[in-house]
Amino acid sequence: MARPMDLADRTAVITGAAGGIGRAIAMSLARRRCHLALADVNEAGLAETARAASVNGVRVSRHRLDVADRAAVATFPQAVMAEHRSVDLLVSNAGVALVGTFDQISEEDFEWLFEINFRGVVRMTRAFLPLLRASDDARIVNLSSIFGIVAPPGQTAYAASKFAVRGFSLALRHELEGTRIGVTLVHPGGVATDIARNARMPRNASAEEIQKRLAIAQKMLIMPPETAGEIIVKAIERREPRVLVGSDAKRVSVIERLFPVSYRKILERLRGRG
Repeated sequence: MARPMDLADRTAVITGAAGGIGRAIAMSLARRRCHLALADVNEAGLAETARAASVNGVRVSRHRLDVADRAAVATFPQAVMAEHRSVDLLVSNAGVALVGTFDQISEEDFEWLFEINFRGVVRMTRAFLPLLRASDDARIVNLSSIFGIVAPPGQTAYAASKFAVRGFSLALRHELEGTRIGVTLVHPGGVATDIARNARMPRNASAEEIQKRLAIAQKMLIMPPETAGEIIVKAIERREPRVLVGSDAKRVSVIERLFPVSYRKILERLRGRG
């Protein structure tokens, strides 16, 4: 059994750190004395995460970063190294949501989501891989979703991006076998973040349809982000290659594995029973 990863005095780069799961991961790492380079487009939220994490006595830097901006991501490692001595952990958590059937959503919105949810992960990995290779013990942590395991209707763009993160992470893990860099793939279930509230909706959807979809989504988002963050960081310490966050994610994963074609009907029956 591999020895646990000691996170004390390491440095973690976290995208989407202004709130939700990203902030929760940052706080869990800070409690373990891990230094932080926090990135997000939400500067106010980023400042709050940095303030809260700093009370643990760790070195914290914050950086406004849009992971869809290729040039900004390419130069981001230099900005991080200006504040920190090394990078040992890369957590690609930044993500957005887009609700609607494939016919309802525009090509522009589909590409907007993919630039952040998938290509942002790829860009961050490419940018930081040289620094991670310089570490004596490093890890890449990519946030997929339970919708990277199952693909419900109305989630063509989101599910496609999260399946892409899953495929990329699995292949990358195999390529990095035998190196000092591990890969952890995370599939959160329903975590109570603002992702549904901030999701883009079809431009031709009625107000009633939007409210209905939001209500359904909010019912599924149950787990506190703090709980999810601690589960993820404990998995990093244990060097786990795959993490299912929440009992809902674990149930759905089992059902999909047993019924890879008909899982949707089974899940709908279970949801109908409450």
